[in-house]
Amino acid sequence: MILASITIRILGILQWLIIIRALCSWFPQVQQSAVGEFLYTVTEPMLAPCRNLLSRFQVGRGMMLDFSPLIVFLLLEFARRIVYALL
Repeated sequence: MILASITIRILGILQWLIIIRALCSWFPQVQQSAVGEFLYTVTEPMLAPCRNLLSRFQVGRGMMLDFSPLIVFLLLEFARRIVYALL
């Protein structure tokens, strides 16, 4: 019960970090700060595999938008709902 609650909170924090990173991508000065480096360090291990997977499909090529944060966010939400349902 406690482990599930902690897991739900951690997944929620990761979702917020992905949102903040996506917003910070519009501000180059933030990306080069300590906050930007922290966000990159925490979120990139989740985003890189998704980005690599998307690059294999025609849908993701040649677009200026990176959909990997959205996909990872949705996967984290799905995981949160599964853990919540197990409670």
